[in-house]
Amino acid sequence: MKDPYTIIKNLLDTEKSRNLNEAEGRKKYLFEVAMKANKLEIKKAVEEIYKVKVESVNTMVMRGKKKRVRHQEGLTPNWKKAVVSLAKDNKIENVT
Repeated sequence: MKDPYTIIKNLLDTEKSRNLNEAEGRKKYLFEVAMKANKLEIKKAVEEIYKVKVESVNTMVMRGKKKRVRHQEGLTPNWKKAVVSLAKDNKIENVT
């Protein structure tokens, strides 16, 4: 198995992710993950790093945005986002 810290890059703490936690008592967290990671690898990595039970994982590829610096146009890189739903009575404590 790959190192879980190479699969999970970042825990996304945004307004949208906070609303997912508060709505209907659900425990959903957003993660930035490696582009080649699949759902099973993401599930195992989250369970190993945060010591919680994962119920389901949904993934999506976020396309890069067009950016312009002076007279040159470019794109920010594509990245992968995972929405991880935790089982009942589980919580990730590191979220501020």
